[in-house]
Amino acid sequence: MNFSDTLKTLPAIDHLAGLQLLDPHGTVVATLDNRPGQAGSVAVYHALAQRHGTLAAAAALDGLTLYAEHTADAHAFPGKHPNIDRLVAISSGALGPLTVQPVPKA
Repeated sequence: MNFSDTLKTLPAIDHLAGLQLLDPHGTVVATLDNRPGQAGSVAVYHALAQRHGTLAAAAALDGLTLYAEHTADAHAFPGKHPNIDRLVAISSGALGPLTVQPVPKA
């Protein structure tokens, strides 16, 4: 399944303004806004939080599968897909675990 087909199977994110990713100390390490260009990542990270709770290695591997063809592109061009690069770092143990904090729409 490609990424656009995968997105259709993920939980709705229309109630979210975005997500904050927190390290184990509660520090925000990244913010994903629910806007064009990032909405797909918001959907993936939101789904991972619902499925796994914390973004640890197993959740990161699941996320890399959800990103489908974009994961191979991220491996070929590090830095091009920072939200995928983050999952690669978590899956390898170089980062994480992270907590996903939903930011509801006002």
